[in-house]
Amino acid sequence: MTNTLESIITPVVEGLGYEPIRILLSGNVRQTLQVMIDVRDGSRDINVEDCATVSRALSKVLDEKDPIKNEYSLEVSSPGIDRPLTKPHHFARFEGMEAKIETIEAVDSRKRFKGKLLGVDKQNNVHINMDSKEYTIAFNNIAKAKLVLTDELLAKYEATEENIEL
Repeated sequence: MTNTLESIITPVVEGLGYEPIRILLSGNVRQTLQVMIDVRDGSRDINVEDCATVSRALSKVLDEKDPIKNEYSLEVSSPGIDRPLTKPHHFARFEGMEAKIETIEAVDSRKRFKGKLLGVDKQNNVHINMDSKEYTIAFNNIAKAKLVLTDELLAKYEATEENIEL
């Protein structure tokens, strides 16, 4: 089901100039389809109008293709400050920030990492510094990753907000 939803949702979101960050269908009786989006080039934050634009476009396509047979709600949102890292280029974009990573298979006898992102290499290996030691994690071995809300991340976010004219 996830692959079907991704194949329907991704072209619509990308066609509007956004990047799908996460697509998640949850719930049993009343399901919720959560679509998290970001501006493709990361040049600004997502706003309510962006979410509404994507929601309208997705609603039309999802109504036509009808991939979810049960009743569901569609939620389109921004990734937020402590956003998930779901693609290799996210690890490069947020190099220097603190992140939490959970792996599928253990790396150096551990599956959980929390430290400073050092980036991603050409082979899509993610590098993270934790407790003064660098760990290399294959992107395909990452089960879940997200930024950690820190004063540094908050300051970076607030600096971006100050540059937006209303």
